[in-house]
Amino acid sequence: MSGNLALHAAHRAKKDEFYTQLSDIESELRHYRRHFVGKVVYCNCDDPRVSNFFHYFSFNFERLGLSKLITTCYKNQHAELFSQHDSERAIWLEYTGDKDGNRVPDAHEIGIHALTGDGDFRSSECVELLRQADIVVTNPPFSLFREYVAQLVRFNKQFLIIGSMNAITYKQIFPLIRDNRMWYGPSISSGDREFGVPLHYPLTAASSRVDEAGNRFVRVKGVRWFTNLDHRKRHEELILYKRYSPEEYPKYDNYDAINVNKTAEIPCGYKGIMGVPISFLDKYNPGQFEIVGMDRPLVMGLTGKQSRFWLDGKEIYARIVIRLRNPRP
Repeated sequence: MSGNLALHAAHRAKKDEFYTQLSDIESELRHYRRHFVGKVVYCNCDDPRVSNFFHYFSFNFERLGLSKLITTCYKNQHAELFSQHDSERAIWLEYTGDKDGNRVPDAHEIGIHALTGDGDFRSSECVELLRQADIVVTNPPFSLFREYVAQLVRFNKQFLIIGSMNAITYKQIFPLIRDNRMWYGPSISSGDREFGVPLHYPLTAASSRVDEAGNRFVRVKGVRWFTNLDHRKRHEELILYKRYSPEEYPKYDNYDAINVNKTAEIPCGYKGIMGVPISFLDKYNPGQFEIVGMDRPLVMGLTGKQSRFWLDGKEIYARIVIRLRNPRP
């Protein structure tokens, strides 16, 4: 089973405890340093004592200029990285910076507090911690991605989280993308990423491995960082070189837009609307492009039928509909 099939299987089985590698966190967070000065950061989806998110923010607390770091975990009171989530209670950790001058987050500097409940991010206790936060950074359960993002939006929080790129097709998520209330982070735009998984997670994927210490890992395709923190890459202009021709860019059978198979082949002077692959979002510049909609809702609004776009009598894979803001001749 490939990495992305393993992810989908985990999603269906609600076994989606994927633990982010420190190198991936470091690669992404370097793009946002200015956003964190004076801020309270909340990481609420991994074990706080050994989480790579907690590790990154505690060891970079002074460099980032943070005000406070809060971390919680669902149903865990043990110090192992991969909890069985078998405790009905959990803890939360609070770190406010180095106190003894060694610039290391020592154990005596980290406040450990018991939660009365299980640490579910939806619980009233965790919501109260969320209210204190300025920025939420974590890897939430993929099976709860819709609900997790909805909570962040409801409480008007800034965030940087990992999810499946296919989440942009969800009816609860796409409007946030369309309206520029959420976008991709810059560090992952292709390939796959390796995540740690619990000891009880079945290693059926060909891309899985076990290291010398017995830790288990699986490589997963199609993941992205999702954020509402601005970054420079989001404003880089995509160089367009192709010219429109009806032969190269046919219109869909069931919608009045041309089909573009690759983001790099978007025609530079076209004034109408175009369907592009969802990977377009890796290059999306809101100053250069306008996102009009997603294929299924647009077809439903036009025909009353649930369908993706059809081309030459065949339904094709998901398309985002866009137009150029300033088409150049």
